[in-house]
Order: sequence, then C-alpha cells, then structure tokens
Amino acid sequence: MSAGPSESFRVWAVPGLPEVRRGDDLAKLIAAAEPSLADGDVVLVTSKIVSKAEGRVVEASDREAAIDAETVRVVARRGTLRIVENRQGLVMAAAGVDASNTPAGTVLLLPEDADASARAVRDGLRDALGVDVGVLVTDTFGRPWRSGLTDVAIGAAGVRVLDDLRGGFDAYGNPLSATVVATADELAAAGDLVKGKAAGLPVAVVRGLAHVVDGDFEDEGARAMVRDARDDMFRLGTSEAVREAVTQRRTVREFTDEPVDPGAVRRAVALAVTAPAPHHTTPWRFVLLESAESRTRLLDAMRDAWIADLRRDGKSEESIAKRVRRGDVLRNAPYLVVPCLVTDGSHTYGDARRDGAEREMFVVAAGAGVQNFLVGLAGERLGSAWVSSTMFCADVVRGVLGLPSDWDPMGAVAVGHAAVAPKERAVRGAEDFIEVR
Repeated sequence: MSAGPSESFRVWAVPGLPEVRRGDDLAKLIAAAEPSLADGDVVLVTSKIVSKAEGRVVEASDREAAIDAETVRVVARRGTLRIVENRQGLVMAAAGVDASNTPAGTVLLLPEDADASARAVRDGLRDALGVDVGVLVTDTFGRPWRSGLTDVAIGAAGVRVLDDLRGGFDAYGNPLSATVVATADELAAAGDLVKGKAAGLPVAVVRGLAHVVDGDFEDEGARAMVRDARDDMFRLGTSEAVREAVTQRRTVREFTDEPVDPGAVRRAVALAVTAPAPHHTTPWRFVLLESAESRTRLLDAMRDAWIADLRRDGKSEESIAKRVRRGDVLRNAPYLVVPCLVTDGSHTYGDARRDGAEREMFVVAAGAGVQNFLVGLAGERLGSAWVSSTMFCADVVRGVLGLPSDWDPMGAVAVGHAAVAPKERAVRGAEDFIEVR
C-alpha cells in the first residue's frame, strides 16, 4: 500500500464479459476478461450483474408491487415517483428496483448484501489471479440539490470508503474540521465515465490509487457511508416531514435538564402564526417564560389561586395536595409558553347568538395556532404538554406577567426534551371520524 495519494491514475472498462446468468461466478468471469489485474487495483462492478448472478431477478408484472416489497420507509413522494429507504438501508428512487436490462415481465432487485457480494468477488479474484484488489459494487443514484445521476458505491471490500481528513490542515494551514471524503463514491463515478449506461460494459478497473486498497478495510463496507438517522438533516421529503412532525407530536410530561434552544421555540411560533384566522386578524400572542424566576413566580401564584378554588369547593387538604402534585408537569419543565388570545378586529353585532359565534371563531383560530406551535416544537425534536390551567385563573396570569387586560391565556405549554420515549399512540383510523353526505 502506498503512503499517500497518487498524482495520476488510469481507469478503463473491461470488455468481453458474457451475459451474466443466475449462478455465474463473477470473479471467474472478470478474471478471464481481465487477467492482468494487479495488486492495488480497484474493480468496479455494476450491481445489475451482481443481482443477476445472485438470482435477484424476479417475476413482476407490476413493478410498483415489487417496489412496495423492497421498501421499509417512504422518504418522499411526487406523483408515481417514490424516494424510499429500502431493505439494504439505502435511500433511493424506487427502492433500486430496475426494469431495464432484464427480460420483459421481470425486474432486478439490488443484491441482498452488497458488501458480502463485494467480499465474494474480492476473494474470488485473489484465488483466481493471486492479486490483492479492492472491489466496489456500484449503482446509479440521483442526489438531493443536484440534477443528473451518478454512480455510487453500495457494496465494498478492501477499499477505504471514507477518508476522514478531520484534524489535518489545508495548504494554508487552516484546520480541517468537517472534511470526510466519500472515496468509494468518487471511484464509482470515475468508473461510470468509462462503463457508460448503455454500452454493455458492467465492470471497470481503476489503477494508480493503491493507497485506498488494504485488507484492513475489509470489514468497513459501504454501509459505513449511510448517514445515521440522527445525523440526517434531510431524512424526509416536505409532505412526509410535515406528516412525521404531526404524528410524532406527543404530550410529554417528563423532561430532562437539557436547556431549550430559544431559537427553536421562536421558529415554532413562526409556524403558529400561519394558522387561519377570521377577518384577516392575528389573534395569537405567545408569552415565552425563559427565566426560572418568571416561571416560578407564575406557577406559585397559580398554585395559590388553585388551592383557594379547591378549598372553596370543599375539597380536603389531602385531596388538594394530591391535585397540586399532579399539576407539576409545568413546574418540572425547563421552558414555559403561555399562548394568549386577542380579539382585535372581531365584529360586534349586538346579538348574543352572533356575538357568541364570533368569539368562538377566534377561539378556534387560537387553537389552530397552538396546534401549529406544538407541531413546530415536535419538528424541532422538542417535547411539549399543553395544559389548560391558565384559563382558570386568567386575572392572576395577567397580573403576574403584566399582560394587557384583553389578552386571554389559553393554557400553558410545557416545553423540553423528553426524559422517556413516548408511548405508542393507538391507531386511529380516519374512517372512524368521517361522515359522508
């Protein structure tokens, strides 16, 4: 293995390979077509011939059904086009199910384990030719933000798939803090330039980059290139991201001590104020209690008011103590928000029925704003609990927080990072809530 990058390399397609069929030994076919392979070469094998050799050709009169079977998660959908995560953990169009270069009525599925396929070809070439090469199994991908397709590595053996340059320095002495090079994908793309998409040349060789080939990389595999879900900022398409944020919203009652990013709350408020409202009004106000002092002062005053109400109701001191303890969800949260309703712009009709309906319209709009806010918090990976308590002591809340007399508190929202994973929500079928006329 050389100590560093080469100043030049050569890449060529391998001619003379026969049509690959189920059960064929790819290593023997490649060795026969390119007997001059040398130590340090990288062999690039198109996934199609790997799939054919491994019997991944299946009868499928309906390609969509085959895509369904290979899909574990829909990332984005536009019309009939689906970007999905497939069984191999790859995010790609149509789960990698391919209806080209295969007989009519059949489709090609990706190799079940492309890393294992690469290892088998590497071992076979070592046995056949006595050479130590790297092997990549490649497939064609589209890419976010960029038009056009390119080949990437979906399986690897004996190749450094990622070159982590973090901790080094550039030519000007600046530290490299985020540079991890996708070496295997760069090799795959280089091979695609000579293989082409329709030339019938499914194998290419790169020579002159022996520094990326080593048995120490045997266990690394191309799976190391799949970004972990926690680090993937673009894990979902637009509509799917909205749907996930809505479905992942849960009432969270236990929080960690991790601080809440005020910017995240403000971004959630920005979503809240896109809710519909009557007469082109803006009936929402969000009071952010970011200091522990402001939260404690409000909650102490609310507790005292609540206790006074319970005593007037004739509740025992034991019963009162239990109720107060159950209300600690707000006190245990590291951040509180008090959403308020204002009815500026509402109409007065002088008719109790119509004036009541006018008020209800504004309350509904306030609820829509709070729902947007809760979904926005979920999108920021923050837990929340919307508690109604401020509505029962509005004057106390206005007095403690110094709010105008026409601001009506609409509960309080506890915000923080969930201390425990939320329970699975019971499945609710839409049909249970629909009446059609």
